[in-house]
This record gives sequence, C-alpha cells and structure tokens, in this order.
Amino acid sequence: MTTRAGHRFRVLGLLSGTSVDGIDVAVAELRADGATVVLTPLGELDVPYAEELREGLLDALPPRPSSAEQLTVLDTLVGQAFAEAASQGIERYGPVDVIASLGQTVYHWVSGGVALGTLQLGQPAWIAERTGVPVIADLRIRDITAGGQGAPLASTLDALWLRGLAEETGRPVAALNLGGIANITVVGQSDAAVLAYDTGPANALLDIAAARVTDGAQHADLDGRLALAGTVRPDLLDRLVADPYFAAAAPKSTGKEHFHSGYLDAALDGLPPLSAEDLLATLTELTAVTVAAECRRHGAATVVASGGGVANPAVLAALARHLPGVALRTSDDLGLPGAGKEAYLTALLGWLGWCGVPASLPSATGARGPRLLGALTPGAAPLDLPAPLGGTVTRLRVAEVGAGR
Repeated sequence: MTTRAGHRFRVLGLLSGTSVDGIDVAVAELRADGATVVLTPLGELDVPYAEELREGLLDALPPRPSSAEQLTVLDTLVGQAFAEAASQGIERYGPVDVIASLGQTVYHWVSGGVALGTLQLGQPAWIAERTGVPVIADLRIRDITAGGQGAPLASTLDALWLRGLAEETGRPVAALNLGGIANITVVGQSDAAVLAYDTGPANALLDIAAARVTDGAQHADLDGRLALAGTVRPDLLDRLVADPYFAAAAPKSTGKEHFHSGYLDAALDGLPPLSAEDLLATLTELTAVTVAAECRRHGAATVVASGGGVANPAVLAALARHLPGVALRTSDDLGLPGAGKEAYLTALLGWLGWCGVPASLPSATGARGPRLLGALTPGAAPLDLPAPLGGTVTRLRVAEVGAGR
C-alpha cells in the first residue's frame, strides 16, 4: 500500500454520469509535491449497468414520478453495483487506501438559478462492506449548503491541471466535458480566474432521440452515423436555442430534470416531420452551437475535450466548425485518459477530502467559500485519517506510471 509521507495514497474513483449507461472506475496514486498534487493514472475501466437496473434508473428520472420505495430500492441496487465495480477495479489494479464515489445523480434541484439540493444514489456502505475500504461520498451537498451549485466539480481538477497551459499560451483554456450534460471550466492565468458551469445538453437529448428513432436498438448515435447523414433543421434549432437556460448567467447547473424526453417532445410540437437523420443532426448542432458560444465568450484559445461525446465524430466535427482558430484537443493529448477523466476527478476529490484539503472552487460553483467535501463511511477497520496536509494546493501534474516515485 502507500505511505503518509508526502500524503501519498492510492485512491479509487467511482461515478455514473447523466447518460446512465454504467459506472466509470479509475485508480490513481496521488501525492503532494509542495503546492502541486501529482496524479499518476494507474488504470480505468467501464462497468455497464445491468439493463434492468439502467431501465429502473431511467424510469425514476424526471419528469417521471418516483416513490420513496422506488428510490430506496435503486439506492441499494446502485450501491451494490458500485461495490462490484470497485471490487473489479481493486482486483485489476491492486489495493487502495480510500474509495471516492460521486454516485448516480437522479435529481439536481435548481430553482430560480439557485441550487437547493441534490440526490445521488449508490449507498456507500455497500461499497465499504464489500471492499473493506473507507469510502468518501456525498461530495456535492456541502458546496450547495454554502450557496454553490454543487457542480461542475470538474472545475477542481481542470483549474489545477490547466493553469500551466494558460500561462504558457497567455490565453484562457477551456476544459470541456461532453457527458449527458456539457460543462466547461475556463482557466485563466490567475488563480482567481476560474469559471465553470453547465452549458446545456451534450449527449442527453442525442441519446433520447437515438433510442427513439431506433426503437430502443441503440442508446446513442453510434459513431455519429445518423447525424452525419442528416441536415440541420433551422426551425427546430432556433426553437431549442431560445431556451432561457442558454442565456442565463453563470454559475449555473442543469441536468436531465430539464433536458428530458418531454422537453424534446415540446420542442418538436407543431413542427413539420423530421427524418431520424435530421433530428440527430439538429441535436448535434445544438450541442456544438451552445458549447462553442460559451468557449468564444471567454476567449478560449485552447479547448481540451473529454467525456463520452469525444467518441462521436459528428459532435467533434461540428465543434471544430464553430470554433475556427481554436486548438481543439483531448485530455488524452495531455496525458490524462479521457475515458476515465471524471473517475480520476472523483479520485482527486477523494484524496483532497482524505487529506483535509478543501475541494470546491467558489469562483466556479458560486459558493461563499471553499469547503471540505464528502462524508466518510469506515471500511473494515476504524478510520485512521492522515494529519491534514496544510497549505494550499495550486497545481496538478499528471505523471506517468513509475515517474517521480
């Protein structure tokens, strides 16, 4: 295992995103090197949900009604699925000191632009019981209690990781995550110049439409084939872009409680019929237009993309078309595996909490100040926390396995 010298610990990160397709797992070694945290990616994997569980989760998402019984059952089943995923990660990549879990978000309560609550399923006690490892979970709510949005927490990793690139280029860098919802973190040259928020849908509406037009045969527009064969319908695009969310000021956050199947139905109501290809082309254009507008708004010279949407060539082509003169890169290009970036983020949040370091960025989430995030569930042994790290973490460096050990 690892040592307390330099607060070096092995952490396993777990989460399932708004696409509700499975559990992302990543194992990393993290250590302090002065004011820099060094993250060494040790490996990642994706564990799909059982189809029955996935369908149960989708059935519980807004605008569908749900019950206390339904949520209790899902909290248990997701917790057990996360426990199995963590066990697979440990079996493949070796023992860990702590597990961090962002869970499965089923509702993010925002009213009048203010986040009031959030619900993530996946009871951490199942993970701790199965693995014997302490678990840090419930990572969003403390930021919300301090007046923040509780999202996007990716801002913590992005700000630490991309500050050096912003300094090198002399221009802001935008980290873009294309999950069910798209979010950006704009990193400038000063520590205070960090802004992060959800721009709107990335894959959320695309996945709904793909499942609909294929009668459930596909959960996504595989390789962007449908969108690439279609033509953007301006009447639908104009109606979608007029959503007040896109014009709202940051910080802001959203999710499938807003961009859901009923939302798509309302947008289509009264319009002439669309082909499957034109529908997917238009929704792809919506993602690209809204993301690109926010990147241009902040003068980003480089966009570093990650998340499931990076695997969709239609989305990337549309983004490139709307971001002329901007360097469009992926997190893999900079050494952080894009497929596991959010799971590595979760591992970082766990390491910060384990070491007593605040993990939220007030400029990004809108909170009154930085906060320690998460609640701890003991593993097989009593909790034995390290002494707080002390000082401030200002940078993150991604290291290769075996480097600088």
